[in-house]
Amino acid sequence: MAKVRISISLDPDEAERVRSHADRAGMDVSSYLVNAAIRQMAETDAAEAGFAGVDALIADAEGRADQYQPAEETGDDSLSTDERRAVDEAMHLVYGSGEAHARKRGEVA
Repeated sequence: MAKVRISISLDPDEAERVRSHADRAGMDVSSYLVNAAIRQMAETDAAEAGFAGVDALIADAEGRADQYQPAEETGDDSLSTDERRAVDEAMHLVYGSGEAHARKRGEVA
């Protein structure tokens, strides 16, 4: 298989560090950098795959959230006391229980 050449530029100090690390690994600089890049790409791919489900949930929630408006804008304030308590508990999980966060959510502190 034909090889493709990629040129990079480094500061002299960085280049020396790369050479030194490649030597310690028993590799030439090119092989060392390719190995490092492949390892980094594998880590990135694994992280993206691990978060794909969460990303899909967030995208779905954001898409559904667009259809809702705050009660103060619609005039619909039909939550029961228990429903409000459940919402506040969920918000505390997200934002914590600090007074400043509560006021940002519109709660009465």
